Amino acid sequence: MPHLTLPVTAFQQNCSLIWCAATRRGALIDPGGEADRLLAWVHKHGVKLDLLLLTHGHLDHVGAALEIAEQQSIPIIGPQRDDSFWLEKLPEQASQFGFPPARGFTPDRWLEDGESVVIGEQRLDVIHCPGHTPGHVVFFNRAEQIAFVGDVLFAGAIGRTDFPRGNHAQLIDAIQHKLLPLGDAISFVPGHGPDSTFGRERLTNPYL
Repeated sequence: MPHLTLPVTAFQQNCSLIWCAATRRGALIDPGGEADRLLAWVHKHGVKLDLLLLTHGHLDHVGAALEIAEQQSIPIIGPQRDDSFWLEKLPEQASQFGFPPARGFTPDRWLEDGESVVIGEQRLDVIHCPGHTPGHVVFFNRAEQIAFVGDVLFAGAIGRTDFPRGNHAQLIDAIQHKLLPLGDAISFVPGHGPDSTFGRERLTNPYL
């Protein structure tokens, strides 16, 4: 499954464009802002955008989702429903962090652990990984051995747990019992910063 990453907003949040090579159908994972720039990027690569996928409800990961969904008439899918309070608080988040005004919304589909999302001929498995936020999910493409982990895990770091309903023990448990067992060779795209592999983080990440 080809993928590209474009950091957006002052938070330099990694928005990922993923697509099925056979069909050119694709999705944006965590369109955090700069909707026009993201749509131009999608168009440049000749991808037909079918879905918007959200790992969690923080503004820097969802800020452009509603605008793009309305412009393109496509559904917003994810995260898990325990992040509904974050999506409802988007206007407050935008004001607090100096972002453009944002409207709260409800996704077209909530996701649960063990479900999957199909894009063209590719499938993403959904892994619920609470801790950074209660409804955080990870998207795992088993065929290509790549995971899109949002703010659960980073190269050399882990997600913050000092936000409302964050939970450090849950986060560590999700990483150690849901992500790392997928295998050392699995590469992952985090919500911020460079890509890494689960094996590298298992051996070198000081928080694990």
